[in-house]
Amino acid sequence: MAKKKTVSKTSSNKTSIMSSVDPLVEYGRDIWLAGLGAMSLAQQESGKIGGKALEKGSKLFDQLVKEGSKLEKTTRKSVDTTADDIRGGIESRVDRVRQTAANNWDKLETVFEDRVARALGRLGVPTADEIQELINEVNHLSREVRELNKQVKGTPVSSKSAVGQTTSASKKTAKKATSKTTAKAA
Repeated sequence: MAKKKTVSKTSSNKTSIMSSVDPLVEYGRDIWLAGLGAMSLAQQESGKIGGKALEKGSKLFDQLVKEGSKLEKTTRKSVDTTADDIRGGIESRVDRVRQTAANNWDKLETVFEDRVARALGRLGVPTADEIQELINEVNHLSREVRELNKQVKGTPVSSKSAVGQTTSASKKTAKKATSKTTAKAA
């Protein structure tokens, strides 16, 4: 029976990074093995031929070391460049994910604020703008009352006669309203 193969996101990300690095590692390993093989061959040849071969083998070994050093520098630069490219790609992906998360958080916050505002509106709780509007209206009315008080204080009419005038005017208005309502009812 065949088993189902599962791969997590983390391992797939590691796999994609490692797949970029693996060829370089393999290439470096092959070079190392070639160097070891060359050294082994030089030692074998020096043992067969004698002193001159030992000297040639030593020179060959020194030449191989120099060539290996050059190749190492070139390979190291290539690996560093590839690693920097991979690092840059990862950092840009992380930045995009952070930005997306921040945008989503802002959207969520806005949705939450809207829902709370609608719920408070359904309950009859006034908004900050409505309260400010009422404050402005109260301030306006307070100024008007102060102005009217200044005008009343400036006139020589006594307060008792002003009250009497207000009461008689109120009675006349009430009689007119009552007569209109009774006329409509009849």
